[in-house]
Amino acid sequence: MTDRQPIFVLVRPQMGENIGAAARAMLNFGLDRMRLVAPRDGWPNPKATAMASGAGRLLDRAGLYGTTAEAVADCTRVYATTARPRDLTKQVLTPEAAMQDANARLASGEQVAILFGPERAGLENDDIARASAIISVPVNPEFASLNLAQCALLTAYEWRRQAEAAEPVRMDYAGTEPAPQIEVEKLGDHYEQRLDAAGFFFPETKAPGMKRALRNMWSRLELTRADVQMFHGMLRQLLRRPDDLEGGELRD
Repeated sequence: MTDRQPIFVLVRPQMGENIGAAARAMLNFGLDRMRLVAPRDGWPNPKATAMASGAGRLLDRAGLYGTTAEAVADCTRVYATTARPRDLTKQVLTPEAAMQDANARLASGEQVAILFGPERAGLENDDIARASAIISVPVNPEFASLNLAQCALLTAYEWRRQAEAAEPVRMDYAGTEPAPQIEVEKLGDHYEQRLDAAGFFFPETKAPGMKRALRNMWSRLELTRADVQMFHGMLRQLLRRPDDLEGGELRD
């Protein structure tokens, strides 16, 4: 964990289970700085601890505050999460844009906080008035309500994406490796020769295009070395002479 991360401030949370679920969501993405403002059922809360599971240590370190103003007093940038339009002039950001901004500010030494409102009605205008900007998740306008833990999860995910560059796509090779082009070329030669001998490339006028399509298929498959060996073995087995078979089974 690092101190260069946003603080998640849960304002007047109502259910211990949701506090615990928010803690799990935070820890999933490497965040462990939580502050609580006047939790309805008091603090500590055994239901929150039970729901947090392996994230209980995050709750042990959570700060407890009486008001939103106290919880963000040491912060230079505060974001408020809300789905409802407010009668306040504020910059409104998506979670992605907000976490990009937060990451840059934290890198320069600022202290950043994100406010999450109570489950029933969300943040009040008095809370949002203390924020620098609003985070609004682009949800279905006909059903815009997000659970506290869901909102924490979305925000934490976007933070992780911005703070730690992840490969958008990767391949896990599970003990093998990509086949070098020369091996793919030899596989193509093997199939082309055998299919040619079997009269597959017919009529002759279409043969060049068919061979090209076959080569294109091999390259498009992004084969591993294990794949290449298996394709060679499959073709060899299919081409064994009928008299090598006995009782429907291959003889050694």
